[in-house]
Amino acid sequence: MPDRETAGFLHDDIPYLKVGHGPPLVSVQGLTPDHDLPKGMERRFALAHARPLARDFTVYVVNRKRGLQAGDSMSDIAGHLAGAIEHDLGRPVFLDGVSTGGSVALQLAVDRPDLVRRLVLVAAAYRLGPRGRELQAEMARLIRAGEAREAWASVMTVMLPGPLRGPARPVSRLAAGQMVPADPTDALVTLDAEDAFDVEADLPRVTAPTLVIGGSNDAFYTQELFEGTAAGVQDGRVHIFPGWGHARATSSTATTHLTLGFMLAGIAARGEH
Repeated sequence: MPDRETAGFLHDDIPYLKVGHGPPLVSVQGLTPDHDLPKGMERRFALAHARPLARDFTVYVVNRKRGLQAGDSMSDIAGHLAGAIEHDLGRPVFLDGVSTGGSVALQLAVDRPDLVRRLVLVAAAYRLGPRGRELQAEMARLIRAGEAREAWASVMTVMLPGPLRGPARPVSRLAAGQMVPADPTDALVTLDAEDAFDVEADLPRVTAPTLVIGGSNDAFYTQELFEGTAAGVQDGRVHIFPGWGHARATSSTATTHLTLGFMLAGIAARGEH
C-alpha cells in the first residue's frame, strides 16, 4: 500500500502533498482560492486522484507558488514549478495537470521540454474557450468586487450538468463560504494569467508523449480545442468522453485510470521498476 501522505513546500514556496513510491509524477491542481497546503475537501479530492497513481509513482500534488506578483504570466507561474522540479527532484518528471493546472503543465512542457517525460492534460487545452474566458472574467470581477463567495459558488455550479445547477446552487454557496481566503491575490493573478494564456503556436515545442482528456460538454473548453492541443504537439493523442462536462472529466476514476495507464507506458518504455 502507498505510504501515508506528507505535505510541505518545495523550492520557491510551492505547496505540495506527496504520496507513493517510484519515479516522480507531478500533478498540478486546478484553480484554488489560495495557494496553501490543501485541506478539507480540496485535500480529499487531491488524494482521490493521487492514491491510485501512488502504487507506481511518487506523486507530488502541487499548486502555484504562494505570493504571486501582479502581472505574472503563465510562463512565470510554470517557471516557478520548473525551478522546484530542478531544485527538489533533480530529474525530468511525469507531469499531469487538471483544468488551470493543465494550463500550467502545458506551459511548462512548452518552455522546458527537457523536464517532462510524459504529459497528461485533463479538461485543459492550449487556451480557454470563449465561454470559459467569459466565466473566468466574471469570476475575477466578482472577487475584485468583494463577492468572492458568489464567485466560487458560480464557478462550482456551472461545472455541473444543466439540470443540477439550480438545485445545487445553495449547496455551492455553502461550500464556497468555507473556501474564501482573506487575500485573493494569488487566485486573481492566476485568473489573469490564464485569460492571456494561448500557446497554440508553441505546441510543436512539446516533445513529451501527451494525452489530452476532456468531455464534449465542457463549459470552459470546446472539443475542438482538446483535439487541436493533441494534434499540435509532437506526439499527442486525445480521449473525449461524450456528454461529459468539466466536473465529471476532472473527478472521474475513469480519467485517473486513463492517466495511470498512459504514465505506466512511459515506465515500460524505459524498463523501469
